[in-house]
Amino acid sequence: MAILKIARMGHPVLLQRAEPVADPMAPEIQRLIADMAETMLDAGGLGLAAPQVHVPLRLFVYRNDAQVAALINPELMAMGEETESGWEGCLSIPGMRGCVTRPKRIAWRGVDAAGEKVGGEAEGLLARVMQHETDHLDGVLYPMRMEDFSLFGFTEELARAAGSVAR
Repeated sequence: MAILKIARMGHPVLLQRAEPVADPMAPEIQRLIADMAETMLDAGGLGLAAPQVHVPLRLFVYRNDAQVAALINPELMAMGEETESGWEGCLSIPGMRGCVTRPKRIAWRGVDAAGEKVGGEAEGLLARVMQHETDHLDGVLYPMRMEDFSLFGFTEELARAAGSVAR
């Protein structure tokens, strides 16, 4: 396994639509998944999409409880009209956070790292992570989803401002 270089905002790979994975069980895809998992854990992320490591394919890895999972060729659908706003960060936009409104509940499906069809429903942090990572597969970065740029800034400054408000 290897730690991969993470593309940062401004790199063209982050703005293009990724291509479907033809063979989830291909050795190079299995190696990519393992390397992405190691890279995500090393960087302290909750998810990592293939375009973020300069590979324009439709797959991402994510933390689900204490496990790391992969989702290949994902499809997500909002369940209902309810949305919620929450703070997001991104390994491709280091040191910054922004408040993004997303569907509260989603249904999802795709293929896992073992090549099996999987699917389910998610809400809360897991739904947010899956939506964030799927956005990467479509060439969308979270600031593009933001409605209020007064809720976007450097993590340290936002924490300092929150601390001064709390006093």
